[in-house]
Amino acid sequence: SAAAAKRSTLMPNYPSPPRRGGIIPGEPSLVPSRGSLATPQRPSDPSRCPSATRWYPLHALSVPNIPSSARSKTLARSTAAPSPEGLQSRRCKLLEEDSPVVQASKRQRQRYVTKVGKCQVNLGNIQEKKRFLSDIFTTIVDLKYRWFLFVFMMCYIVTWVAFGTVYFFDAWARGDIEHRGDPQWGACIENVDGFISALLFSVESQRTIGYGSRMVTANCAEGVILLMAQSIVGSMIDALMVGCMFVKISRPKKRAQTLIFSKNCVVSRRDEKLCLMFRVGDLRESHMVDAKIRAKLIKSRQTAEGEFIPLEQSELNLGYDTGEDRLFLVEPQIICHVINRRSPFWDMSAESLRREQFEIIIILEGIVEATGMTCQARTSYTEDEILWGYRFEPCMSLEKGAFRVDYSRFEMTFEVQTPAASAKELHELKELEQQEHSTLSLYWDHLLQPCAP
Repeated sequence: SAAAAKRSTLMPNYPSPPRRGGIIPGEPSLVPSRGSLATPQRPSDPSRCPSATRWYPLHALSVPNIPSSARSKTLARSTAAPSPEGLQSRRCKLLEEDSPVVQASKRQRQRYVTKVGKCQVNLGNIQEKKRFLSDIFTTIVDLKYRWFLFVFMMCYIVTWVAFGTVYFFDAWARGDIEHRGDPQWGACIENVDGFISALLFSVESQRTIGYGSRMVTANCAEGVILLMAQSIVGSMIDALMVGCMFVKISRPKKRAQTLIFSKNCVVSRRDEKLCLMFRVGDLRESHMVDAKIRAKLIKSRQTAEGEFIPLEQSELNLGYDTGEDRLFLVEPQIICHVINRRSPFWDMSAESLRREQFEIIIILEGIVEATGMTCQARTSYTEDEILWGYRFEPCMSLEKGAFRVDYSRFEMTFEVQTPAASAKELHELKELEQQEHSTLSLYWDHLLQPCAP
């Protein structure tokens, strides 16, 4: 029948799926093994580059699959005229036409987001850097701790030295230094007879220490004005620096370190649907309020018009329409993405997964219960971190009076029977079976009808 032929084409009798660790002998599986793929042979002559049916990029910003006509025009516009052998080898190196299937172990992998959530994007050639000074508060808070402490100390040291220098020049201009120790001389600032004493007076005044040996007198108006100005400037610096220090210490960035993700994604069937799943958990007893999770697919592609779009972002539905993306993260939960017609993985099979190159970004957001601030945790999964035909092992058990979570089983998976075909092919196979079943039902209904007399 057509359904049987389609089933044999889509799901042949594969030996065993790829494993991390070992293979259970004698265990049947529908997932192709890594050895079932033909290993590409490199040509012996490096100057010759065989034609390939399809090109797979080495990394996200690789040279796109440009047609040969466009390549010839591009080479014709170049000023330098390299030798034919060098030109041919360069084209083979850029387009990798000698290897139609690039193995995952030989790829040049550059993550967009690391496993700990750090974005691997460097910003360069920023022209208008004055925009950072317009938001000085955020600029200071975003500094690293060593630079933040340096700015914190320099703000106070500079103001102390600046006002101490002004006090010293005021005493020198009025002649207070020349009349040092003269009880008949009305000094502007008592006991200021040099730069060191002026600096000590500046520190004591701004920090309101007030030892009593140095003080401003009523003999000069400029001393009173300087003291008022230093008090105002000192209060402003205190408000800015203490505010920045409080915000930097209380930022919920460190809270994300207790939000964990599984190291691998798994692909298996759930409720007769092919699903992509991963697990999240919270190590703290204080829970995240209004936790939400999102997923982005980062993948480069080339349009039908020849435009190369690097690092295109696509949304992965994690249950937004049903509210399943809002989590009550008390125990570890398995997040599921159903591979349907709207999914970018609709055409992905176990074999095509090895040839693709993409990155899945997971973003978990929530409000910290203790501080009320928003916390965000991120991680990423590449194509070689997806296990086809596996499920996560349960890590919860029932104890007396409560449930117990065993985080030692958080990363554990086990193998299940999963077709190696894509979700699209499985859907087509199911439709063929339904058509055959309906045809057979009509046939038997027609045979069972009573004959007319």
